[in-house]
Amino acid sequence: MIILYLILRGINSVHKKILVIGTTPDYVQWIRLSCPDRALFITAPEIRQAAKEENPAAHEEILIHLSDQDQVFEALKRHLNQWEQAIDAIFCFDCESMELAAFIAGQFNLDYPSIIAIQNCRDKYVSKQIWQHNNIKCPRTAPVISASQAVDFFKTTSSGCVLKPFTGSGSELVFKCTSASDCRSAFSTIHKELKKRNKNPLFQRTSSTEYLMLAEEHISGTEYSCDFIVENNTIRIIRLARKIKSPFKPFGTILGYVLPAVLPQLIDIADLHHILLKSSNTLGINRGLCMVDFIVSDDQVVLIELTPRPGGDCLPHLLRVCTHLDILKISLDFAQKHPVTLPDTKSCSPCVAIRLHAEQAGVLRRIEYRHLLEDKRVKDIFLTKKPGHKIKLPPEDYDSWLLGHIIIEPSVHKFPESQALAISKKIEIFIDENQTKGS
Repeated sequence: MIILYLILRGINSVHKKILVIGTTPDYVQWIRLSCPDRALFITAPEIRQAAKEENPAAHEEILIHLSDQDQVFEALKRHLNQWEQAIDAIFCFDCESMELAAFIAGQFNLDYPSIIAIQNCRDKYVSKQIWQHNNIKCPRTAPVISASQAVDFFKTTSSGCVLKPFTGSGSELVFKCTSASDCRSAFSTIHKELKKRNKNPLFQRTSSTEYLMLAEEHISGTEYSCDFIVENNTIRIIRLARKIKSPFKPFGTILGYVLPAVLPQLIDIADLHHILLKSSNTLGINRGLCMVDFIVSDDQVVLIELTPRPGGDCLPHLLRVCTHLDILKISLDFAQKHPVTLPDTKSCSPCVAIRLHAEQAGVLRRIEYRHLLEDKRVKDIFLTKKPGHKIKLPPEDYDSWLLGHIIIEPSVHKFPESQALAISKKIEIFIDENQTKGS
């Protein structure tokens, strides 16, 4: 009996954690506040050093470079032994760390998409090849190694083409081409900028390495972003948002999101569920919390990309402010196989998140916004950059020009994005163009 008691006492003294790999300090802080003492974080030292958020305690975070999987695994084992912790689940919010998450999940026999499934999702050429082979509608693509090959592909399209890296996220280094000269210019820019990013984990590749970039048929239509859960051969949609785009900013730049989105009447929700189930399964994801981007064109759903993580950017804030849904907590609940209860976001009043972009390069002096807080439609203003921040514009940098976002609940349901854009234009952003010093 004494031996059994000691064994049970030893088991109960181990603190079970969910491992969160490679996420940003703002997400770490969010999770620490919403799910206290529940997660163990693995963070790159350079990310933590640049953080404005408070440092987690030593037992909450492992600081280590994420490029060497074996070193990360050994550091994790030492930490778990030192602090008498055990991990019972794993999750990753960042594309560039998902292969590492899959590797560690395999070492601990934890539920997570396989490395092959992650690679299928991250490589935009591979994922579309798989979808096309399984009769899932997506843009026609071709890998290219020269500007002339890009031009040749462009000539086969009716509405132009898009050149982009094989990996990456958002609109970074994504160009629409409507002429042969556009193709040559975009190819040159992407090729040059990818060389500058050769150390950036977001653009590291384990497949399609014999090519330089991807040429993709341009699809016209309304673009949507969707978070969903695939499990037990069924789909549960968490949220559906419509993207707001602008012809006046670099191609693919998202001005904001409207939540909830209303699909065209000819799009049957059961058909969308079938597409999401088939598209995730064919990539190798049978259980996952996923994000998918798609375009509705000619009353058909055309998939752009799918990945086993929720949508980022301003979407988690938009969900939390307007629907009281904490997508980061839900992600942890799902990973640990806790019951996940989803609110009916379709019945919520429309809300809009507008992203704040700098219009010029320079050094941020100040942002005047407090007068907007008197407007009852303004629910939240979230600034990510402080005075002194050095701003660079695309294609040189796609992060530094994004200064934050504003969340608005329009007073009437008609044209919610027009109201939101009008309000956001009242924010005054002061930038010193000629100043060269910055943080």
